[in-house]
Amino acid sequence: MALTKETISPLIIGTMRLGTWGSQLSTSEYEKFIEGCLELGLKDFDHADIYGHYTTEEDFGNVLKSRNDLREKMRITTKCGIKLISHNRPNHNVKSYDLSPKHILESVDLSLENLKTDYIDVLLLHRPDYLFNPHEIAEVFEKLKQSGKVLEFGVSNFSPSQFDLLHAITPLVTNQVEISVLQRSAFEDGTLDQCLKHNVIPTAWSPLGGGSLFGKTTSQEMEAIKNVLNTLGEKYDAAHDQILYAWLRKHPAGIIPVLGTSKLERIQTAHKALDINLTHEEWYMLWEAAIGREID
Repeated sequence: MALTKETISPLIIGTMRLGTWGSQLSTSEYEKFIEGCLELGLKDFDHADIYGHYTTEEDFGNVLKSRNDLREKMRITTKCGIKLISHNRPNHNVKSYDLSPKHILESVDLSLENLKTDYIDVLLLHRPDYLFNPHEIAEVFEKLKQSGKVLEFGVSNFSPSQFDLLHAITPLVTNQVEISVLQRSAFEDGTLDQCLKHNVIPTAWSPLGGGSLFGKTTSQEMEAIKNVLNTLGEKYDAAHDQILYAWLRKHPAGIIPVLGTSKLERIQTAHKALDINLTHEEWYMLWEAAIGREID
């Protein structure tokens, strides 16, 4: 099923913290977690080859190895292009970005092997490589599509100009960037305008601002945001994270938050945010609290 605004899950399940970099779920815990997400209608799972120092895809794939019935119920996105220094990649001498055809093809084959699947639904280029050649990448994408290894392609953390450069040659379905009430660049640098123009889906990593809004703070900015969240939370009988998800989803580009939690109960709570429809003025209440002044 193609990735479109009509078919994509309203929330994407991020896998970065499921393994070594977070909760270190066992195979049975992964299975329970996956089933719980699917029961909510959340079928999009977001991976990257580097997660868990190149181990999280394999952890996830161990579930699909014994439960291949789950594969057809989900859509798998994974990313490539970052080369970490890791004991699992001893040939990497320096952290770098590599979007050469050779690296993309090798990464896809490794991801397919680790995820125990014959195809990747969406492949994202994880970071823009300053040396990337868009024409070579377009050729690699076509090769991967023709072979059936990858169905669709997108990017992550690309600037509007970098996105345009590649999208003009080969169709992209998404740009995954950091977006939250604390990280608002995408609203002002043309990223979301571009998504609307090309009917491309923007997905937001760290949609809660890295969790900094949920701890104690002496920051006036944070306090102002929390005050608005308290007001809106009372009106909608909602938790702060639910309001923040609703704030992102209000944008007409259709921002899809990538959830970073490994706790199923938090995903269930986030799912209830889909019923919240902030008013125009309420959206700007949070914006003004975040920028610390009335808009110009």
